[in-house]
Amino acid sequence: MAGLYHRFQPAGQGHSMPELTISLDGPEEELAILGSRDQLLRQVRDSLRVKVLARRGEIRVEGEPDVLEKTRLVFEEMRRLYRKQKALSPGDVAEVIENIVGDGTDEAGGRVEIREGGRSVRARTDGQARYLSALRDHELVFAIGPAGTGKTYLAVAHAVSLLRRGQIKKIVLVRPAVEAGERLGFLPGDLEAKINPYLRPLFDALHDLMEFGQLRRYVDNDLVEIAPLAYMRGRTLNDAVIILDEAQNATIPQMKMFLTRMGQNARIVVTGDTTQVDLPPGTASGLADAVDRLRNVPGIATIALGKADIIRHPLVQAIVNAYEQSDQPQTPLPPEPSQATGTGREGHAPS
Repeated sequence: MAGLYHRFQPAGQGHSMPELTISLDGPEEELAILGSRDQLLRQVRDSLRVKVLARRGEIRVEGEPDVLEKTRLVFEEMRRLYRKQKALSPGDVAEVIENIVGDGTDEAGGRVEIREGGRSVRARTDGQARYLSALRDHELVFAIGPAGTGKTYLAVAHAVSLLRRGQIKKIVLVRPAVEAGERLGFLPGDLEAKINPYLRPLFDALHDLMEFGQLRRYVDNDLVEIAPLAYMRGRTLNDAVIILDEAQNATIPQMKMFLTRMGQNARIVVTGDTTQVDLPPGTASGLADAVDRLRNVPGIATIALGKADIIRHPLVQAIVNAYEQSDQPQTPLPPEPSQATGTGREGHAPS
């Protein structure tokens, strides 16, 4: 087995720059690493700004010594991924390059190292930067804020990043099956069809982060599970990221049940908006209760996102502002003066 190896030739010995030689194991691995029509090879070349030449099972790279070392690590990781999943996509290679070349932080306070087709997901506001820092540093995170602040999206992106790096073995996405102000009645179909309307927002986040085929493989192989909150009872989840979305619609007993599902090497993220509770009148929200009960427990972070963190369409922030203003008690206006209608006897003006 030839394996993956490298050697450096210093400048001045027939080469203008130091050189790295990488040997590949057979035509199948060569095709996977180079990509169709050398697409992946060009992606590495353009990203690291090195000269590359592929010929007869070898890749020869020229560049500065520090860049050559990063290039070696990139090809080693690509080869590891190929052995694991028997295929490589441009998104896989972009993520590998970002993980090895990038330092994992930015000026806003951190970013999720998740790439798909050359796309990165990172904090766009100070609040989101605090949120991502909390996701990295804490095993249990509560994220509370209005619609459009990225609570669910960033949590899912962080979980996908950990899964791809091999730091966890599974992502579990959970939602309470509570209707938002209208009764849907008995839905047709099997269990999956019945619960799909409640879980659709989680699917939307996943579809935005990875290709459809890759997501389908993850779901089929039980690497990604999406389930209603009621299905968490009695389980212990190890080596997983568990995300509870729309947690304001969980009751206090449900929240206690969910939080105690945490097993070894597990992380829990709880997201919700305490101003959008759809529980029956008189039923307390488990999210607000949990944040209050657990506020002094070490290892737990609570992140409050606000209107400044809304990153959806600009109208979303205007809509949130309008509803907040309308929910404030209004000072009653003085009554309009009424017109005299005559209260005396017929034919006489009032005295």
